[in-house]
Amino acid sequence: MAEASSDNLGCGCEEKRHEGSSPQSVPPGTTISRVKLLDTMVDTFLQKLVAAGSYQRFTDCYKRFYQLQPDVTQRIYDKFIAQLQTSIREEISDIKEEGNLEAVLNALDKIVEEGKDRKEPAWRPSGIPEKDLHSVMAPYFLQQRDTLRRHVQKQEAENQQLADAVLAGRRQVEELQLQVQARQQAWQVRNPAVQSPAKVQPLCPSRRAARW
Repeated sequence: MAEASSDNLGCGCEEKRHEGSSPQSVPPGTTISRVKLLDTMVDTFLQKLVAAGSYQRFTDCYKRFYQLQPDVTQRIYDKFIAQLQTSIREEISDIKEEGNLEAVLNALDKIVEEGKDRKEPAWRPSGIPEKDLHSVMAPYFLQQRDTLRRHVQKQEAENQQLADAVLAGRRQVEELQLQVQARQQAWQVRNPAVQSPAKVQPLCPSRRAARW
């Protein structure tokens, strides 16, 4: 019974897919908008995705559960496929809205339609795509290179200033250390009877015991 129902479901899904999302026959020479082409591509992708993840393959992956609960397996599969298609369509809709794809594709269709009546080359005066592309893109990349070089030079100058400031700080610290040592030596020369803290010897333990 479960196998028969899965076969019927597969046939029903195939019929619905062919009825609902199959593109209509278009006469030769008819221009289809790029928005419709995108929608057709999405529908075709979903059809192939559902066909690749058929109910038979689903049950093969969960054979033990399918043998115990065939009806539940059928409902899980139907819900999984429905949610998968919905999530993919929502994701593509979000991408279309974020990128304003419909307006961009419609504008591209308009440009193509307006350019059909033109005989002379509009953007490629030389007729050589590589040469024309180079003539347009090379100045842009050269400008970007000069901008990056200026940024690098500015950063290198700032880094050099920071390095000089660090070196100057180190020199000041060294000078202060030398001044402190010189003053300490001068003070010791003026007061020879006073020993430096480093030279003070601790009392002998025996003398400490004698005191106590």
